[in-house]
Amino acid sequence: MPRIGMEPLRRKALVDATLRTIGQQGSLDVTMSEIAREAGVSPALAHHYFGSKQQLLVATIRSLLARLRTDAVAALENVETPRERLSAIIRVSFQADQFAPETVAAWLAFYVEAQRSEEVRRLLIIYARRLRSNLLDSLERLCPPDDAARIAEGVAAMIDGLYIRQSLRSAPIGSTASVTLTEDYLDLQLRPFLRQDEPGTLAPNPSHRRGE
Repeated sequence: MPRIGMEPLRRKALVDATLRTIGQQGSLDVTMSEIAREAGVSPALAHHYFGSKQQLLVATIRSLLARLRTDAVAALENVETPRERLSAIIRVSFQADQFAPETVAAWLAFYVEAQRSEEVRRLLIIYARRLRSNLLDSLERLCPPDDAARIAEGVAAMIDGLYIRQSLRSAPIGSTASVTLTEDYLDLQLRPFLRQDEPGTLAPNPSHRRGE
């Protein structure tokens, strides 16, 4: 008989093992047996908890998204200005655990699966909309809505693009360099909407925010 309290631990172990196994192989062409072996449990137990590999894949994506959301909430707790909030969002996107080679490979495998699975596609759309919403919330305080939407799309595209570049392990781009590149793009896009109050500081230009 399974010990009480073991199910959540084994479910998490299987989700973590799925991420590692997919990341190591670079595709979703893995078996429940391989995942179970990585998690240190039997294939029968993996099927008992998740039913099928597809259900386990969905649970793994949900786990990634939940972790990303938790990290984003924590990162935004102690920031005040819209520009600081944007930097926090960028840093979370490239933090070490999310930008590890195996995690990046798993993300890309999930995007491929989204072409075939409506449920996986829906989860990834939720991620994309959440990122865009978080960016827009701060950008709309710094520039007109149309420009905020354009810049948000650009920042999101840079984040996605740098994940793809990271997957090319022959020439990976590190987390710090990725943050710097995205910040440089954001600074360039925001420059017309900010005024220089004093050396080293930037403040929103009220006339641009009102579209005047």
